[in-house]
Amino acid sequence: MYMNTLRLAGACLLGALLAACAPVQQVETKVDNKPLVFPGPPDEPRFIYERSIYSSADVQTRKADAGLKQMLTGTAEGAEGLGKPYAVVVHRGRVMVTDSADRFVRVFDVPAGKYYKLGEDEAGPLVKPLGIDIDNAGNVYVADATAKAIMIYDAKGKFLRKIGGPKQFDRLSSVTVDAEGKRIYVVDIGGVSSEQHRVRVYDAASGNHLFDIGKRGKGQGEFNLPRDVAIGKDGRIYVVDGGNFRVQVFDATGKYLQAFGTIGKQLGNFARPKEVATDNDGNVYVVDAAFGNFQIFSPDGDLLMYVGERSERDGPGRYMLPSGIYVDEDGRIYMVDQWFRKVDIFRPVKLSADGGFLGKRPVAEARQ
Repeated sequence: MYMNTLRLAGACLLGALLAACAPVQQVETKVDNKPLVFPGPPDEPRFIYERSIYSSADVQTRKADAGLKQMLTGTAEGAEGLGKPYAVVVHRGRVMVTDSADRFVRVFDVPAGKYYKLGEDEAGPLVKPLGIDIDNAGNVYVADATAKAIMIYDAKGKFLRKIGGPKQFDRLSSVTVDAEGKRIYVVDIGGVSSEQHRVRVYDAASGNHLFDIGKRGKGQGEFNLPRDVAIGKDGRIYVVDGGNFRVQVFDATGKYLQAFGTIGKQLGNFARPKEVATDNDGNVYVVDAAFGNFQIFSPDGDLLMYVGERSERDGPGRYMLPSGIYVDEDGRIYMVDQWFRKVDIFRPVKLSADGGFLGKRPVAEARQ
């Protein structure tokens, strides 16, 4: 179904890799105000670029004269922009982005037209938030790389408890929680001088350590600089094995099932894989910082399509240093780029612009 897309995309992806060491010149693909779709013609579109979030001004309800002030001054009054965004999660239209430079989680409540921060109070301060996840109840789990702990907050942002500490993690990078909020999967990325390249599994309520997945190596079930975890269909656990340029798949007990991907320049390969997400159908989304895109795979690792391109000039679907990715309840995709300090949002073609939680917003249109 996607053969035309894959043939066309192969050359684009190769070009993106070569461009990593040279300036990139891009041609605007949005013409005559038509929506930017992926894949492009002549293939049937699957996703539409919808909007981007750069600052609080993109979600907060504006006063009547705010538009004029922004036009005259070039900036929105009192707006807070993203400093160094890393990861993103979304729950019922609340877009939560970790900001490692400013030491908190920025919350963009799109349906309510509100903006606030999480992790600022003395009870549960954040130092260097990286990975983030959320359960069905709205509880938020943040991986603090400096504190080497998982900080847990309720749906209103109140600090509840923390799990871990310097004795339990070597180099903390991400956290993933199952939908019921029962188990937490924490990635210890390790390093050159460390053997602790693994995923640690905890009971979310008690904080008790249950078991580990993997060890340092390149064999089946072994990791070299693991980056992130996502839980897919049937409880499958997908782990980005960054230094081995692949995604490994385990069952809920941590038993190795399979792997897909290898180092290379072709579609389906990886060069610098970072974060991973899954959708309601079990499809797997993998960000690659070198390619400047995310690739979409079936639950078994078959490549379906890709979205985005590497660019030194900002624009919809253009990335210099992509990092985080998330797919919400309605199938919208959220892609974080650290360089351009933004979150791009893509809507499934079958979902109307006013559909789902993000479609119910009382704010002015985001910047185009």
